[in-house]
Amino acid sequence: MKLPRETPVMTLPNATLFPQALLPLYIFEPRYRQMLAEALQTHRMFAVAMQRPGNQREKPLTIAGLGMIRVSVNHRDGTSHLVLQGLARIELEETVRYKPYRVHRIRTLESPPCDMGTADALTRKVRQLLEQRLQLDLPFPFPVMTPENYTSGSQPVPPALSAKEILGYLDSIKDPEQLADLVSCAVLPGAAERQKILETLDVETRLRRLIKFLQAELRDGGHASPQE
Repeated sequence: MKLPRETPVMTLPNATLFPQALLPLYIFEPRYRQMLAEALQTHRMFAVAMQRPGNQREKPLTIAGLGMIRVSVNHRDGTSHLVLQGLARIELEETVRYKPYRVHRIRTLESPPCDMGTADALTRKVRQLLEQRLQLDLPFPFPVMTPENYTSGSQPVPPALSAKEILGYLDSIKDPEQLADLVSCAVLPGAAERQKILETLDVETRLRRLIKFLQAELRDGGHASPQE
């Protein structure tokens, strides 16, 4: 799939769009209604970037997720519900325009090759920690959602999967990079932690950071934040 060189950008305070993950969104601001309409008429893509902490004015972080609109349902009041599927990590480069909505030039970010032996060992550790979470009945605050489990309705919000269904789905994933991203989407409740994983291109480092969070969470009964 050819990705655009320029794309609209939606800036949100706590949302993170990982590659392959699905993100349900409610579109109500006039500028984003226009963005959605124009995206649906062209390549059906836009980026989701996190608002830079501590800034009152809109200022997106430079590492973001590019997504494709999979389902969009318009309502009589002009609002819409949609599901965006992550395609790639991107870096926001120069701003092409600010109004009526942001458009940035973008650069696709690729992960460097990893040592598969090390990555496999790390993914086994992640699965072990997820099993322990399940035994402790800790929640999956951001459920992994797959297109096969999606059923559209008046408001297209993908259904939350049970912890066992998530583990079964993750067991079928052989790519350590994809597993790291989807687990991070599924279990990291903190926006800062998810953004840190999104910004980490090295897959082994990404898995180690995820393991560190999971270990701290298990020690503290589900209320931990990783310390670096």
